[in-house]
Amino acid sequence: MFGLTSLGLVHTALSLVAVIAGAKALLRDREISPATGAGRVYVWFTVATCITGFGIFQHGGFGKPHALGVMTLIVLALAGMARRGWVFGRLARYVATIGYSLTFFFHMVPGLTETLTRLPLGQPLIADPESPTLQALYGLCFLLFLIGAGLQVRRLRATRPGSPLAFVRN
Repeated sequence: MFGLTSLGLVHTALSLVAVIAGAKALLRDREISPATGAGRVYVWFTVATCITGFGIFQHGGFGKPHALGVMTLIVLALAGMARRGWVFGRLARYVATIGYSLTFFFHMVPGLTETLTRLPLGQPLIADPESPTLQALYGLCFLLFLIGAGLQVRRLRATRPGSPLAFVRN
């Protein structure tokens, strides 16, 4: 189906759940936080997406998508450590909030690539993953991430000003 292997279908389904949960958290809470149900679903399904992605080798060996999966797991780990107050001191809540949002941006890169180079079936909107149009869409998504991150920083500065780790919940 859609030129995907069985593992590719599972990987895609997991990523769709993660993206929906992340979007819900961002729209409802203005951040992705594992302290919420949507945030927990986002984090765990993002981890599962990365892990299943490591088994997909449609373009040969280890490639850019695998590197993005490794980067995503590293950023999730750093955000989780920051959230728990283990690192980053007074910047911890900023690192955690922006880190989780950055991983949401990371979802957009393969999401756009795979969707636009596969659909509609038989005549995909974009034929080449290196297309300038696709690169421009990545840039737009990154710009949206930067705007969102700026708004998140602004909100964090306005809330809990005297307690940088007050958001930490174990």
